[in-house]
Amino acid sequence: MKILVTGGCGFIASHVADAYIAAGHDVAIVDDLSTGKMANKPEGARFHKVNICDPAVEDIFRMEEPDIVNHHAAQISVPLSVQEPLIDAEVNIKGTIRLLELSRKHGVKRFIFSSTGGAIYGEADVVPTAEDYPPQPASPYAIAKFSAENYIRFYGSQYGMSYTCLRYANVYGPRQIPHGEAGVVAIFTETLLKGRLPTINHFPGEPEGMVRDYCYVKDVASASIMATTGGKTGIFNIGTGRGTRTRELYMRIAEALQEKGIALPDGFKTPPTAEARGGDIRVSTLKVEKAKEELGFEAMHDLASGLSETIDWYLAQNKKQDR
Repeated sequence: MKILVTGGCGFIASHVADAYIAAGHDVAIVDDLSTGKMANKPEGARFHKVNICDPAVEDIFRMEEPDIVNHHAAQISVPLSVQEPLIDAEVNIKGTIRLLELSRKHGVKRFIFSSTGGAIYGEADVVPTAEDYPPQPASPYAIAKFSAENYIRFYGSQYGMSYTCLRYANVYGPRQIPHGEAGVVAIFTETLLKGRLPTINHFPGEPEGMVRDYCYVKDVASASIMATTGGKTGIFNIGTGRGTRTRELYMRIAEALQEKGIALPDGFKTPPTAEARGGDIRVSTLKVEKAKEELGFEAMHDLASGLSETIDWYLAQNKKQDR
C-alpha cells in the first residue's frame, strides 16, 4: 500500500516508517524538520519538506495518492503547550483537520492517528486506565490530542472514513529528543553521558517521582503495522500496562550505563529534585487488553532490554560525534 507518514523524520514516526518499509509498503514522508532530522529518514522513503499547516501539503496528496495516512506530525512538548497554547492548537488541532480534509478529498482509505494515553486521561481514578475512561486532559497538548480524536471520529461517522487512534504510553528509544512529551529517558541518558546530574521532578510528598508506563518505540511502531493491516476502527491504548516511578527509571538508566563501562558523575545516586511542571500528572499507566485482543498488539521489550538498546544507540551517536 501507499502510505503517507507525517512527521516521518521524527522520533516515533521514523520507526513507524522503518516498519512500513520492512513490511513492503510504499512510503512517503512529510516533515518540516522542526524537530525531526534527515538522519532519521528511512532509506527508500520519499521525502517532502512541508509543514502540515501549509496549504502546499495538498500538492503532496496529489503527487503521492496515498491509501493510508499515518499522522504523527505534532507540537510535542507538554510544557510548551502550557506556555503557548495557541501554537499547540494551530499544529495539533488545525493541522490534523487539514489532513482529514485532504484525506477525504483524495480518497484516503484509512487515517491512523498518534494520540496520547500518557496525558489524555489526566489524573485518572482507575489505573491502569482503559479506553472507555472519560478523558480529563491536564494540558493544552492533551486537550488538542483529544480534540483531534473527536474530529477524526466525526470524519468517520460523516464520511465513512476508516480510522484508528493509537493512544501511546510514554514512548522511549533510539532517536528520541529531550523535549518531547515523554523525553525523560533521553534527558537522563544525555545528561549523565555529559557528566552532569539530571533533575527529578516530583509532586510534594512523593520524592520517588511520578509513575509512567514506558513503552519501547519499536513495539509502538508495530502497532501502526497492525492498525494498517487489521482494518480495526476505534481507539486503542498502546503501552505495557506497567508503571515505573521516575527515580526507579533514573537508577535503571544509571546502572545500565555503568554496566556498559560509563563512569557516572559524583553523587549520581542522589540527583537534585524539583517540583512537578505545569501539565504533569502523578500516575499514568494504560490498560492494553483491547489492543491485544483486537489488534494483536503486545509489547515485546521489557524496560531493561529497551533501555539497553536505547543506551547503545546514544553511545554510538557519541562515538560518531567524536570522530
